[in-house]
Order: sequence, then C-alpha cells, then structure tokens
Amino acid sequence: MPHILWLVSITLPEAAAACGLSAAEVGGGWLTGMLDALAPSADLTVCSLDARAKTVLNGSGGGANFVVLPPDAGFDSLLEEGHFDLVHIWGTEYPAAAAMQASAKRHGLPVLVGIQGVMKDCAAHLCDGVPERYLHSNALQRAIDRVVPGALLDGMQKRFDDLAQSEARLLAGARYVTGRTTFDRRAVAELAPNALYFCCNETLRPAFVQSRELWHAREFGRGPVLLMSQGNYPLKNLHTMLRALPLLLKRWPDAVLRVAGWPPLEKGPLLRPVIDWMFPYQSYCKKLIRQNGLDGHVVYTGPLPAEKMRRAFLDADLFVLPSYSENSPNSLGEAMLLGLPCVAAAAGGIPDMTGGGKDAVLYGPPGNADALDEAIASVLSRPDHGAAMGSAARDQARITHDPAANAARMLEIYDAVLRAEKESSHANP
Repeated sequence: MPHILWLVSITLPEAAAACGLSAAEVGGGWLTGMLDALAPSADLTVCSLDARAKTVLNGSGGGANFVVLPPDAGFDSLLEEGHFDLVHIWGTEYPAAAAMQASAKRHGLPVLVGIQGVMKDCAAHLCDGVPERYLHSNALQRAIDRVVPGALLDGMQKRFDDLAQSEARLLAGARYVTGRTTFDRRAVAELAPNALYFCCNETLRPAFVQSRELWHAREFGRGPVLLMSQGNYPLKNLHTMLRALPLLLKRWPDAVLRVAGWPPLEKGPLLRPVIDWMFPYQSYCKKLIRQNGLDGHVVYTGPLPAEKMRRAFLDADLFVLPSYSENSPNSLGEAMLLGLPCVAAAAGGIPDMTGGGKDAVLYGPPGNADALDEAIASVLSRPDHGAAMGSAARDQARITHDPAANAARMLEIYDAVLRAEKESSHANP
C-alpha cells in the first residue's frame, strides 16, 4: 500500500484533536468527507501549517496520521523522514502549496495537484456588479487597514489577482492534476497543458451524506424562506439577490432571505461611519437593504457549523446560489443531498452538478436580477413548491458525492500516477 502525504490549507478537526489544538467549526468539509472515506483503505499522512504550532505536532486518529507544522517550517525534513510515495496537494493558490511542490521535486516525489476553485475566474469576476465608487480606497483607508484590517475591495482584488498568479505558477509545473468539472478541466488545459487530468468527485460532510432527515415542502403562505450560504464578498453576489428580493416581495410579502455568513459589523452609531468606510461591500449591501425596503426581510445567521447548517437547509424553502464563479460548490451539493430545491447561476462548474433542469433551476447571467427573480418564482409557485425537483436533486447528489465510489476513484488515481511515474523512469533511466 503506497504511503500518501496530503497537504491541506487548514488544520482539519481530526488533526486538531489528534495534535491537541482547538478545532475550527466551519470549513474544509470536502477534505473531512474524503478523509473519512479513504483512511480505512489507504496509508495517509495529513499535513497542515498552523500559527498555533510552535514546533512540529504529530498525532493519529481515524486511521490517518497528522502533522501540524509552524508556518515558517519547510517540508524537506518531513519528506526525508516520511518515506512517502506520493504527495497530494489539495488546492492550488496558497503559498504552502508551491513550497511543497518545490520540496517534493527536490526529493523526486510525484505530486498530484487537486484543483478546488479556479482562481483566475474568481479574480476576473470578484467585484462584478458593484458600483465603481466602492471599488477604490484612499491612503487613509489603507493606513487604517494596516492597523485594523477591514475589507477594502481594491485590496481584496489584489489578493485574488495574486492568488490567481500563484495558481498559474503551480499548475505550470504540475504533471498530474485532479478536478471534477468541465470548467476546471478547461482551466487545467490552459494552465497545465502537459499535465494528466483525472476526474474525481467530492465527498461532502457526513452530516449531509448520512442525514436521515430530509427536506419536506411546507405551506409557506405569504412568507417563503430563502437561504444563501455566503454573502461576505461580491463574488457570492448577495447584491443581485438584494435587487431581486423586492420583486419577490410583490408576490410573497413576508418572504425572508437568510444569509449564513458574517453580518455587517455594528459597533454603535459613533463607529458606524468608520466601519461602513472600511467595509465597502457590506456598506453597499446595507444601502440596498435600506433603499429597497428590505429591513426585516434579510437575516444574517453568522457562520454555521455542519449541524446548524444542515438545520438551516431543512428550515428553508429554497436554496439560492447566485455566485459569479464557482467550481463545484459544496453548499449546492449539501442542499441537493438533503432534497432542498435549488436555484443557482449557470456559472463555472455549476451546470455539471445538475441534470439539465430536472434537479435545479439555473439562470443567467449571474447579475441579472430579473432572471434570478423569475427562476426563484418558478420554483416557489409550483404546486409542490419544488419537492419533485428536490427529490431528483437528492438522487443525483447521492451519486456525485458517494463516499465509497469517490474513495475508490481516488485510490485508482493514486495508482495511475504511480504507474505513470514508474513508466516514465523506465523510459528515461
């Protein structure tokens, strides 16, 4: 059995528990899902960098080994001592990924790069639909941001552009890449034209894959509940949803939009102007809520861990995903697994996750509020409120996100990479 080293961008809950760290409640569900499914059949070591680690932390649990390194640690010692056969880098844009790729190359180890988002597309569409005056900061805002970080959109754009460049450099040196959509395959063909591409679907969090409680339609009368899983930055396109919501309120006056993300900061009337100044996107969304008479119709839940997010899906009448760019969003897969009807933008890899309108309603372009309104209304106005569509979505998602099938596929990919390496070494002794 080959020994596989994973590099992941966050410390997984299992790793935190094994290494004596507190676990984050939100994030990394696709990694946890695949780890749980794959660990019984593979020899896995999972590595992450964490600022809380002052020295190398080691632990084990659930059939896997874990290594948590300080942020400034290199990977050479780990690779020298670990006797690994293959390195699997999950994600393409964070600095540690490039460092691991370089270290593995020095040690003659094959690297499989797992593409998560497509940062080039995310950077290109980050601020679509946001008025120009919110996009630029001045010297004083930037000075404040260095002391008390805000969310200035030009700074965010630069970070996304830098991440896109990091991704491009990493993929340019990649020989083996795994993805899951037509969208990311096109990106790999452009950025890593000589790499072998392998397709493997995501395995989502057990709370959704194994849920015995499924969504059921309810009589919502005047007030359906719409759910978005994110709204913190423009790419997720809350602003178009806030322009579509007034149109929906004409049909359902008590409709509510719940947003499972951070609300705009509120520190009292004295600090409110400064906060609005330093968080321009949140300020823009607050303005849309005010101008469109949406007070009481938009509720921010804050970030939700798995069980609370599952409850939020089950308590909603429709999941809405209007993002300008996604690859294979976990939130859409989780909603589909629970049988919740979904409306999503036909962007990125989203069409690959759905079955041509039978299990979700797609609309476009993402910034068209009228098209979004019509798509939502087309589901809510059905006699069954989308129950049949939700059932079809669950059937599709159970295939796409099947843990056993995806784990078996990943093992096939590992074997294929190792065979390719062996054949290459024989051809070039």
